[in-house]
Amino acid sequence: MKEIILIGGGGHCKSVIDVIEQEGKFQIIGIVDKPELLGVKVLGYPVIGNDSDLVDLSKKCRYALVTVGQIKSSSLRERLFKLAVKVGLTMPNIISPRAYVSKHAMIGQGTVIMHDALVNANAKIGENCIINSKALIEHDAIIEDFCHIATNAVINGTAIVRQGSFLGSGVITKQGVKVEKNSFIKAGSLVK
Repeated sequence: MKEIILIGGGGHCKSVIDVIEQEGKFQIIGIVDKPELLGVKVLGYPVIGNDSDLVDLSKKCRYALVTVGQIKSSSLRERLFKLAVKVGLTMPNIISPRAYVSKHAMIGQGTVIMHDALVNANAKIGENCIINSKALIEHDAIIEDFCHIATNAVINGTAIVRQGSFLGSGVITKQGVKVEKNSFIKAGSLVK
């Protein structure tokens, strides 16, 4: 198996660990987090460094994934993603074996598709996105870079979610709607 480093050790990291273990393509060698957490374990995986160690870690490991969550702002996820790419780390897609991604969909690097999510034909998902558990991305929808589509959200056909946006749990977008850049849509909203 290929080795991977996870960047961020909070709650979202735990969910991603579960997906990585079930997918079976990568072996997690450690987590990058705050300096004061060095040596702490997250679901059995040690914190092996912080952001400033990414240059050295990139010499030992080729793959990394940003596992910091995103609610109000994508800025931290975006900064960490760009830093990891700059130091030469490859950002793979992680897709739960319990998710469905159409062979006609396009997924950008560093995106994670969680358990029971569905990505339909001709959907386009950008880089470093979170498509969370049970989210539905319908045909021809576009999710731009650095977005988090939360649990059980429904992005209907031809909808466009602009860069850096967060759509909370249970959000439903009307077909063809455009969500502006860096939007925060609260849980349970109907976007029309």
